[in-house]
Amino acid sequence: MGEDATVTLYRPVGSEELALIERSGFAAFPPRLPEQPIFYPVTNEGYASQIARNWNTKAGDGVGYVTRFSVRADLLKAYEKRVVGGREHEEYWIPAEDLDAFNRNIVGPIEVVAQYTAADRKAARNGERQNA
Repeated sequence: MGEDATVTLYRPVGSEELALIERSGFAAFPPRLPEQPIFYPVTNEGYASQIARNWNTKAGDGVGYVTRFSVRADLLKAYEKRVVGGREHEEYWIPAEDLDAFNRNIVGPIEVVAQYTAADRKAARNGERQNA
């Protein structure tokens, strides 16, 4: 892949993390907390939506978001994709100490592509249609 090639990734976040992303001008993810040694971007929107809806809505203000962003493909060559459940549960494990370099390789803005609330989590649990 050439240095201009990018890969689209997704990251589920809560309101606090989204506020920090916004503070960066939608250009970077915030540093990890000491108890968070790994940054986990995921490879598909469906998986990110599951996490945002089923987990992020249980914490903080009860809202979860899905962000989408592009990163230089050459950077990702250094990291293995991991499947952590079903085949759609694919993510990269980026060590916290590599997050600054990762952020420098984001191309374009980090976009919010979905928002979920506790009501969406309950609807999904009941098999109803959820927003995306």
